[in-house]
Amino acid sequence: FSKSIRPDGKGGWIWKMAGVKLNPYRLPEVLNAKTVFVVEGEKDADKLADQGLTATTNPGGAGKWRKDYNQHFQDKDVVILPDNDDPGRAHAQDVARNLHGVAASVKVVDLPGLPEKGDVSDWLAADGSAEKLLALVEATPEWEPVPAHNQEEDGNSKPTQAERLILLASDAELFHDFNQKEFATVDVDGHRETWPIRSKGFRSWLLRRFYQVTGKAPSAQAMQDALGVLEAKSQFDAPEYEVFVRIAHSDQKIYIDLADDQWRAVEITTRGWRVVDEPPVKFRRPRGLAPMPCPQRGGSLDDLKPFVNCRAEDFPLVVGWIIGTFSPGPYPALIFQGEQGTAKTTTGKILKSMVDPGHTPQRTAPRDVRDLMISGANSWCLSFDNLSILPNWLSDSLCRLATGGGLSTRELYSDSDETILDAMRPVILNGIDSLVSRADLADRAILLELPQIQDHDRQREADFWREFEAAQPGILGAIFDCLAEALANVHKVRLAQLPRMADFATWVVAAELALP
Repeated sequence: FSKSIRPDGKGGWIWKMAGVKLNPYRLPEVLNAKTVFVVEGEKDADKLADQGLTATTNPGGAGKWRKDYNQHFQDKDVVILPDNDDPGRAHAQDVARNLHGVAASVKVVDLPGLPEKGDVSDWLAADGSAEKLLALVEATPEWEPVPAHNQEEDGNSKPTQAERLILLASDAELFHDFNQKEFATVDVDGHRETWPIRSKGFRSWLLRRFYQVTGKAPSAQAMQDALGVLEAKSQFDAPEYEVFVRIAHSDQKIYIDLADDQWRAVEITTRGWRVVDEPPVKFRRPRGLAPMPCPQRGGSLDDLKPFVNCRAEDFPLVVGWIIGTFSPGPYPALIFQGEQGTAKTTTGKILKSMVDPGHTPQRTAPRDVRDLMISGANSWCLSFDNLSILPNWLSDSLCRLATGGGLSTRELYSDSDETILDAMRPVILNGIDSLVSRADLADRAILLELPQIQDHDRQREADFWREFEAAQPGILGAIFDCLAEALANVHKVRLAQLPRMADFATWVVAAELALP
């Protein structure tokens, strides 16, 4: 569109909009395109056109969308890119409401990392590209309408806080897991995070959005009402996905959550490994999960030897256990025994940090089966320190945890609903006395007697951990090289005799070509 400039018949010009039909910017291109981006200004539309994308804007800017524009978007895939300010976000929702049911699909895509009042031109100038933008569009769910307002008796309309919260969560990817627990995947500062809908993480994300738009906090009741609606949508209107903690096996690949601020993961295939920004699987972050160092290439598993106090002939068993913890399972329990001063606790901390770092790496013995299964549901590797005895119930439960087992218990604040805790996990145990007295656990365990550390071999804790932290990224890289080898060979391995924990043995043998 442009200003109407026409002769006035007296040698001058008329500069008026009256009598001029207003149309969206670059309308001919819009009519011929299947996918159309809607932005707030001609500059932004031109920038996207330079990237080979069809884009338009409405005359007048934010808040000036007219219903007669809707006809031009019939059966098109519409992507709305709001500016990073309150008018821009409100305008995006208004355009989405207008085009919903007219266009083939409507998406509202929040561009990550935009400065305050920034727009798509700023995003493209910073580090954006058509490829990145199309990837964001692909990952964004379609916009869905929510009740926009309550009709008051005097005819005035005003949205409730709960309705505004639901509207602000319209671009969250909702889903549920096999246990019917509700989740949302949301965009946060350029990356995607997955949180249970009732978790503090998701509530904080939604609260921040509400404050950005309104400048105030919602009431507790409004937040509760909104979360209830979002849970229902996750349960009945959204797909079911498996949700993983730390390690996921999917499509003959292994994904390992680095648990860093960018929510990155390591992807391992038969060809090797790489760090990916957005893994295709869903990870959740239990409270005790700690970041894993970013792996580096060029390290060796031999670099682990100075940090693990075991006999030389037992080191291959330690390495085999580590490699096995990244397999689909089952997982033998690794049990250290030895007198005081044999670094049982330190060795347990080292090995857990190689597999599943935690803010509390060593735990005391669980009080009951429920505590054990909750720990297993919220960690990948469990390490129990300084045990004196293994009661029969705990020995039996560790057997189930090694090969896979579940616990069904009544859900809190309910009479009949069940919560199912199901886990198969690697476990580390240590104690001074002989811990294993039952044959079923002994068949599922790697038992190591740790040697005494001589006085001249002892180190200060600070020096020891500083050296380990420097070596750990290279050791992790070497472990991931072994896992790529295991993935490539596991279906080719044929053992002459299958031992107990045959899958574990097969997996480690498949990795042998990459082992020292």
